[in-house]
Amino acid sequence: MKIDLALEHDAFGRLAMTPPGGERTIGVTPVRCFPFTSPNEWISLCDERGRELYLLATLDSLSDSQRKLLEQDLASRELIPQIRKIHSVSPGSEPTQWKVATDRGETSFTLPNEDAIRRLGEHGALINDDHGVRYRILDTRTLDAASRRILNQYL
Repeated sequence: MKIDLALEHDAFGRLAMTPPGGERTIGVTPVRCFPFTSPNEWISLCDERGRELYLLATLDSLSDSQRKLLEQDLASRELIPQIRKIHSVSPGSEPTQWKVATDRGETSFTLPNEDAIRRLGEHGALINDDHGVRYRILDTRTLDAASRRILNQYL
């Protein structure tokens, strides 16, 4: 069932929202409540002070144009590089230096300890480096064999 939620950008590029039967609010910030386990469900639309104005149960309830606008706004706020290949991990004890290829290019980071890697679902993984930057592996099965061998030592 589609809902009558109106989303648009004002002249200054701020997201404006008019909920069904409600008032228009400018400067709305969308936040995924469960960004890894349910990225298309439970989107909180908050005002400039962080107060929730509207909780959207699913992106599927929006029209195609409204969904696209909201997904673009969410994407502009989220920076979670996806690891495509693990080139190397420094030998020895923790912390370890990782060299990887991501969807945003080549990079290296320091992994403080093996607790900074956790599984996400059956085939995913989330890695937090020593600066708090998160890296994601959507599906470990898509990694090459050498990358999988390295990663399996930590999972």
